[in-house]
Amino acid sequence: MAQTWYKVDNVAKVFLATTTRRDPRVFRVSCTLTEEVDLDLLNKALRHTAKEWPQFQVTLHRGLFWHYFEATDQIPAARQEDKSPCAPLYVPSRRNRLIYRVSCFGARINLEMFHALTDGNGGLLYLQSIVCNYLALRHPGALYDVPTPNSASEADLAQDSFQNFYTGARRTRRARLPKAYHLRGARLPYDQLQFFEGHLSAAAVLERARALDVSLTSYLGAALMLAIYGEMPALDRRKPISISLPVNLRNFYPSGTARNFFNSVYVSRPVAPGDTLATVAPAFDAALKEKLRPEAIQAQMDEYEQLEQNPAIRPVPLPIKNAAVRFFTHLEKQHVTAVLSNMGRIQVSEALRPYIRQFAAFSSTDSLFTCVCSYGDDLVLGTASALRSTNVLRRFYRALAADGLDVTLYATEVEA
Repeated sequence: MAQTWYKVDNVAKVFLATTTRRDPRVFRVSCTLTEEVDLDLLNKALRHTAKEWPQFQVTLHRGLFWHYFEATDQIPAARQEDKSPCAPLYVPSRRNRLIYRVSCFGARINLEMFHALTDGNGGLLYLQSIVCNYLALRHPGALYDVPTPNSASEADLAQDSFQNFYTGARRTRRARLPKAYHLRGARLPYDQLQFFEGHLSAAAVLERARALDVSLTSYLGAALMLAIYGEMPALDRRKPISISLPVNLRNFYPSGTARNFFNSVYVSRPVAPGDTLATVAPAFDAALKEKLRPEAIQAQMDEYEQLEQNPAIRPVPLPIKNAAVRFFTHLEKQHVTAVLSNMGRIQVSEALRPYIRQFAAFSSTDSLFTCVCSYGDDLVLGTASALRSTNVLRRFYRALAADGLDVTLYATEVEA
């Protein structure tokens, strides 16, 4: 690695300051193959892939004024899955170690990463590289010359794109968002999370969305809003429901970074007793399109980066910075009811498709977080929930089924 250390980006600083036992800020992306995984070959593929992605071969350290990554020659090792999904990665017992893990179970390969290292897009590309190299070893005759998903240079991978695309323009601050309804109810004991994996036909969901003249994200977001509304106490029903939607900024800027490069936008509105998908989805879609205007995206990114560029903040000791970040993150969470992250359609080389069955993604949370991705016609909704009650998800999937969609749902077990 040309650069042996570098500071974390501004989004990573939020994850580092707000990590908790229930929400260790870990996300998982997984790929299920058509045959059982050979662990020895997976480790061989992982070692090869690590050399292609030096950006991720780092350890995390705490300085006086900032956290920073440092290059390491540690060799990553995959193992049979023996932990619950999204188990902590940055804890005292794991200091000075790689902050990602690779595991397998049956035909599934899992990659879990501490969110300070990268975002879902970066993690997905790394997983695809591991899978590509594994399948090339597993089927050398058929897959001897498949291109790797990683086409960026080492410098591009290490780029802090928040800083690179910061314009420095002075802008008026965003209008203050109203406080949103927060999901109530008992949390699962022992800081547990429960994970739900829903499978639908991507073509069928797109058909329903197009019938309402909205995007797939807006269709699912509206259905989630209505499910939450159905479980709201009567006295809270005047409060707006706010869905947070992470936005991959690589879709707006020419960046090949493997670091975090996303913002979150919020679609917030009250739901009325007579509302249905036909009324909520178009309103959701219009609000989302407004938030995704390029000038709005740039203004939001500049607003966050301004603090990073403020020379008065740089000499402030790290514990004080972390306390401030936790305070402002707490205020920001007052505007969020649930999170819906659409990672989009996953594309792989034509030669790999016969060997790959599906992809899925999850993220740790202290409330309700759903990751959406599709591969072929398989649309997968991966939800992590800290709530003991499953009523919101039950309403959500029942509404999709009532709209004519076939749903297959799996769930992990939790301790009572």
